[in-house]
Amino acid sequence: MLNVPSQSFPAPSSQQRVVAGGRSKVPLKQGRSLMDWIRLTKSGKDLTGLKGRLIEVTEEELKKHDKKDDCWICIRGFVYNVSPYMEYHPGGEDELMRAAGSDGTDLFDQVHRWVNYESMLKECLVGRMAVKPAAPKDYHEEKKVLNGMLPKSQATDTLAREGPSSPSYDWFQTDSLVTIVIYTKQKDITLDSVIVDHQDDSFRAETIIKDYSYLINIELSHAVQEDFSVRIVENVGKIEIVLQKKENTSWKCLGHPLENHNSLVPKKDAGLFYRQCQLISKEDVTHDTRLFCFMLPPSTHLQVPIGQHVYLKLTVTDTEIVKPYTPVSDSLLSEFKEPALPNNKYIYFLIKIYPAGLFTPELDHLQIGDFVFVSNPEGNFKTSQFQELEDLFLLAAGTGFTPMVKLLNYALTNIPSLRKVKLMFFNKTEDDIIWRSQLEELTFKDKRFDVEFVLSAPISEWNGKQGHVSPALLSEFLKRSSDKSKVLICICGPTPFTEQGIKFLHELNFSKDEIHSFTA
Repeated sequence: MLNVPSQSFPAPSSQQRVVAGGRSKVPLKQGRSLMDWIRLTKSGKDLTGLKGRLIEVTEEELKKHDKKDDCWICIRGFVYNVSPYMEYHPGGEDELMRAAGSDGTDLFDQVHRWVNYESMLKECLVGRMAVKPAAPKDYHEEKKVLNGMLPKSQATDTLAREGPSSPSYDWFQTDSLVTIVIYTKQKDITLDSVIVDHQDDSFRAETIIKDYSYLINIELSHAVQEDFSVRIVENVGKIEIVLQKKENTSWKCLGHPLENHNSLVPKKDAGLFYRQCQLISKEDVTHDTRLFCFMLPPSTHLQVPIGQHVYLKLTVTDTEIVKPYTPVSDSLLSEFKEPALPNNKYIYFLIKIYPAGLFTPELDHLQIGDFVFVSNPEGNFKTSQFQELEDLFLLAAGTGFTPMVKLLNYALTNIPSLRKVKLMFFNKTEDDIIWRSQLEELTFKDKRFDVEFVLSAPISEWNGKQGHVSPALLSEFLKRSSDKSKVLICICGPTPFTEQGIKFLHELNFSKDEIHSFTA
């Protein structure tokens, strides 16, 4: 592995660095949009300068290509000539230059590891890094078959010291069932901590333990049915996954290991796994915002934790495009009524359609029954932040409202210490307000909840607040229920809104621990 540059990324002075881990885009020149880049990659132009050849690149050779007009970057062992892409990069040329002539994998992962660079830069591929000979693996390790309790996870000694205790797993069978048991050695494991995907003879279970990912990835020795169940024994941190055999035969072993099986790694290094989800319904919420409902595959168990997002992936003109979205409930009032569909098999998104955009028009053109790829969840919000919470304030602009949907439902139904929940919802016009009637109805159903709408371009008849986020608006809005009440302020919206909001909150003497910003 190459040495990664030690400087922070993005650079402190960079236009791309924003408050709380967000990311600003740099204005691009005319004719330098994503669609323009896609057209260039399909033009047949030689973007590598190698006339179609792929070469093996040494560290010494890579270091020579560190100029803007001759910039090679290595990502996960593959080397790309990114010079042609400089003017198309939304984060600006300076950010690409941070990794010029070096291994930019870690820098890439810090900012946008979800981006499908293989597809975006496939015409810029120079070749592979020259690999130094590795020490031979132990012969007995290669020959191990999965049968009963395996040795401890293949985590390094360093990881074992720094992270959680290494999990382990076992399995047992009856005539018709196979049960895989994961021993996490943690008491705070819930159903949304484990993600299961299986099909025929392949089985994948990822368990999130604190900030680490424990993976079981197996080619099963026999095929199983689509239907399965997941059960958590919370007080001991045990997960039981029950599979149904297709044939009632005795298995001699569970199966054979696939890539990264039985590994425990930091979650940021685990990579994203996608599964295909089917569009079930689509309905208008405002003039430009839709509520999409997708169905998870029968062979998937996925519950997105409160305050986390996933990535949707579509292929647009032969290029994979990925965008982050936060799942919502089917209704703000879902806690007060029976759900129309079982919650554990359907996933909902409130998405604004941008007619001139690349991704959302394609999403809007999907027909009922079409498929989209949905990733595993990401995000750093923890419901433990709600512990003993008394005042919850939510600041949302536009579709920055989406993380607040599940937060509202969870807080009002699960936090006994809660005294008040207030939402300040910023929009341009009344027609842009998402679920306005539901929000107003919720104020009547739960006296702890209140909402204030703020419009930046209202009609003359509007009697409510107007303007943009400001210290004056916030100081009036953020009134604690008591002088020492425990408070949490959540904020989400366009990057300038979030940046300004956090700045004003600090000026109003709210601490870092009292503020959570949602960024993707």
